[in-house]
Amino acid sequence: MTYVVTENCIKCKYTDCVDVCPVDCFHEGPNFLTIDPDECIDCTLCVAECPAEAIFAEDDVPDQQRRFIELNAELAKIWPVITERREPPADADAWNGTPDKLEHLER
Repeated sequence: MTYVVTENCIKCKYTDCVDVCPVDCFHEGPNFLTIDPDECIDCTLCVAECPAEAIFAEDDVPDQQRRFIELNAELAKIWPVITERREPPADADAWNGTPDKLEHLER
């Protein structure tokens, strides 16, 4: 089982999760993070660190978010690895909890 970053990360992109990842499985896009399913060791450390509560175990991803399982795998192949925490976007708190953000995902 792997962990999956879901929709609430879009335009929030808090990177607290990156700091605790022991295997550097996070990848960074313009306004979203992904987890590489081939690198994730299922340690669960990232889940508690995510202020947006956007990370789920693959088996626990809500039904309406299941497309993010494939999206994480796809984007992790093309986006660079991120290994250090960065400041979130200035408007991250305003976007946190906003529904239906997939249309705002920048690739």
